[in-house]
Parts: sequence; C-alpha cells; structure tokens
Amino acid sequence: MIGKLWGLVASLLVVVTLAACSPLEGDGRHLVPLSGAAKSRLAMMGSTPEAAMMVRIFKEEDTLEVWKQRRDGSYALFQSYDICTWSGELGPKMREGDRQAPEGFYTITPALLNPNSSYYLAFNLGFPNKYDRTYGRTGSHLMVHGACSSAGCYAMEDDQIAEIYALARESFKGGNRSFEVQIFPFRMTPQNLAKHQSSPHLEFWKNIKEGHDYFEVANHPPSWDVCNGRYVFNQPTAANAAGSMAGACPAVSADPTIVSAFLAKQDADATALSTEITRLANAEQARVAAAEQRERAAVEAAERGRAINEAVDGFFNALFSPFGGGTQTAEAEPGT
Repeated sequence: MIGKLWGLVASLLVVVTLAACSPLEGDGRHLVPLSGAAKSRLAMMGSTPEAAMMVRIFKEEDTLEVWKQRRDGSYALFQSYDICTWSGELGPKMREGDRQAPEGFYTITPALLNPNSSYYLAFNLGFPNKYDRTYGRTGSHLMVHGACSSAGCYAMEDDQIAEIYALARESFKGGNRSFEVQIFPFRMTPQNLAKHQSSPHLEFWKNIKEGHDYFEVANHPPSWDVCNGRYVFNQPTAANAAGSMAGACPAVSADPTIVSAFLAKQDADATALSTEITRLANAEQARVAAAEQRERAAVEAAERGRAINEAVDGFFNALFSPFGGGTQTAEAEPGT
C-alpha cells in the first residue's frame, strides 16, 4: 500500500514538474538546432552560428535579410527570406491600433525573444523605440513572427521564423548582447525615393537612408541615437554636425575612410534623386501632352466623321427628294 502511495506521489510530482516547465519550454521548438545546411553555409561564408548578426527588412519587396558577421569583422548576407505578409502601407507606425508595421531602427535583446508565441515563434521589435517616443507614437507587441498572419507585424512562414529564431538564439549564446533590425519602406535607391516623392514620409525616409547608406559603405551596422527629432548615426552628417556644435547632440566620430565613402554616396544619390525627379516630371508632362493630343485627335476625328455623315446625308436627301430636279419624270401631254 505504501509503495503504491509513493508511486502515486511520484507520478503527481512528475505531472506538476512538467506543468511548471511547459509555460517556459513549450514544445521545445525554440530549442531546435540550426540545420546542417545552415551551418555549412555559415562556414562557407567565413562565419559561425555564434557570430553577430543583423536583420534588414524591405516592405515593398517583401524581403527580410539576415546578415552575419565574418571572421574579419565584416558582414555578409546569409539569407534573404520572402515575407509572407505585413500589414498597413508604406510608412512608419503612428499609433496603437492603426495596424501599421513599423519602420526605423530597432535593437533586439534576448528578452525580446518569444519562445511561447501563439504565432509559432517570434521576437518583439521593441516598438516604440526612442525615435518613436519622441513623436508620441504608440503601439505594442509589434513582432516578427510565424503563422503568416499580421496585424502590424512582419509574418513569416513557420520554417523561416524557426531558422531566424535559431540564428538569433545562437548569436546571443555567442556573447552578443543584441542585434539590429533595420526596417525600410523599399530598397533605398534614388529611383524609389523619386517614385514616392509625394509621400508625407519622404523626409523620414531620407533620414533612415543615412543609416542604410552607412551600412552599405562600412559593411557594419551603425550605432544610432536620436537628436533634434532625427535618427543620428555614427558618421558626421551636416545635421549631426550642426547639432553637435550647438551642444544638443553628442559628438560623432568614425573612420575617415568610411566617412568619405558615406558622404560621397550621399552626394551621388542626392544628384541621382534630383535627376530622377526631373526625369519623372518630364515623363509625366510628356504623358499628359500625349493624352491631350490623343483626346484632341479623337475630337477632330469625331468632328470629321460628323461632317462626312452630314454631307452624305445631304447628298442622299437631295438625290431621293420628290422635289429634286434630277430624279423627277416629265408629265405626258394629253392626247396627240
């Protein structure tokens, strides 16, 4: 009897232990190791699962990129993933409930990983960040997650988020305290900016493009802060320098070679943007002129058609009229 009681107690202890663990460990999906194929790709690019990482998201292209740091300190693209869905429109998130997916720069720490997400696996973007709070933007639980369903988030297929989550987990295990997520409305080219030149978000997009361009030339994620209502990155743009001299922003510094390349890219892209805006304006003028010409031609053709129809109608009316001259027969004389 006593043996049976001890067996029952032991069974209950197992059940209680499992129940206590389940909220933390779930079904273990957050512990699934990286695939051998992923580890091989990392090794081929000179990286490891434990190396630092960075994520870039491009809304319009439905693309999420994972970049990994190589042994020489530079970053290389590990994988591009197709975003299953995201909600809202191009532009940053403004307020709770607008169902808008955010844009900007977000720092992900281990505490933001969610192994028990209802959407398979997830990590929180940490919205609102310092920039968002500066403008009083509100929102919560903005995630990159699985399950391909979004209400202000970036949703991936489950197998995709499983690999992305594992990459983040291993990066944290390697001693990295965070990784950066850069979220852009589209590929930050002068052509795309020109295409969206009428957007109220254009100046914001030009601002976050600075961080995009820094990564492009430095091949390393920039550190960022907020000053005078703008993102500031670790390179001296004109706005940053002015703020620093006024004592409003912290002093900035960077490798002179990187600064030179960054400023050259900014200048070249500004020129290309101006050229593209002019090209689009000229193309629009040509389109409008061509449409007006087609409309005039259609009106003239219609008028010619009416004139021809009127002439034809007049001819046949005259031809078959009982009072016309050419079609009447002379009346015969009575008797001869």
